[in-house]
Amino acid sequence: MNEVSNIGSRKSDHIRINLEHDVSSSLTTGLEHYRFTHRALPEIDLDEVDLTLNLFGRRLQAPILISSMTGGSEQAAQINRTLAAAAQANGIALGLGSQRAALEQPDLAFSFQVRDVAPDILLFANLGAIQLNNQYTVDHCRRAVEIAGADALILHLNPLQEALQPEGDTHFRGLLRRIETVCRSIDVPVVAKEVGWGISAQTAQQLASAGVAAIDVAGAGGTSWSQVEMYRIHDEVAANVAATFRQWGIPTAESIRQVKQALPEIPIFASGGLRDGLDIAKCIALGAVMGGMAGPFLKSAVESLDAVNRIILQLKREIQVCMFAVGATNLSQLNNDQLVDTRYGDHDR
Repeated sequence: MNEVSNIGSRKSDHIRINLEHDVSSSLTTGLEHYRFTHRALPEIDLDEVDLTLNLFGRRLQAPILISSMTGGSEQAAQINRTLAAAAQANGIALGLGSQRAALEQPDLAFSFQVRDVAPDILLFANLGAIQLNNQYTVDHCRRAVEIAGADALILHLNPLQEALQPEGDTHFRGLLRRIETVCRSIDVPVVAKEVGWGISAQTAQQLASAGVAAIDVAGAGGTSWSQVEMYRIHDEVAANVAATFRQWGIPTAESIRQVKQALPEIPIFASGGLRDGLDIAKCIALGAVMGGMAGPFLKSAVESLDAVNRIILQLKREIQVCMFAVGATNLSQLNNDQLVDTRYGDHDR
């Protein structure tokens, strides 16, 4: 089996394992430690609550991102098209899965092409940053954006996953300099994203200095890709090593706090274990601009477009009701002052 076939097989494995197995982290997101201060007299009307925001030249109807998941196979193509149609209908953002397969086997590009069903959405192309240390250039990044007709490019960071994959690439030395070259050379914003273990303040500062336009923290508490890889590995020792890292990572809430404190002006996307609109609202109050989810959307996309639309409708309503109950008419009015950290029994410290 050649390398490109291996990529397609790996992507299919990832979809199957996520659908068939419990691959959640044994860490929690940390969001459960926070609750909003209820306002019995909010002094606003529910229908005044405005969920819209502007980001990277697109207007979103709600601060929801369908996080990067898949591509590179027939099944992935249908999933992406279903998710894109739902994003278009609801005015939310969509991230595509890694497009390496499409760059190395052009006949797989179709699985990432969704603009015909989603002409107006904020759409993110996606490549593994490690490929920049593996002969990928700025031109490869431009091609990924062109294939998707994307508004921005996600470069995802996954050192632990690469270390656990039998076919993983662990040559991360010098990668920051190459990320900087892409940021300075490409015509669309670049977003740095983890895949489920979080981004620290130090790493965020390095990435911002390199020129990234936003950071998706993708913290611990959701899908554990060490668990996903464990189910793929046939060697007992290697599988046990992967299982060891189920508790690894920076919880989502902590990662948002760290990045916000270090870089108060950079847009933060919150993902990693978010399960409902209240989680998204908490992340925005902690400093994110929107919240991303993957697992719930993957399962619903396999079912139907209507199933995806129902999830989005519910998320929107949950965010709206939360904002109403704290007296916030727009997203900028969601803030730290409305949160209580239950570990301390007082406002967030």
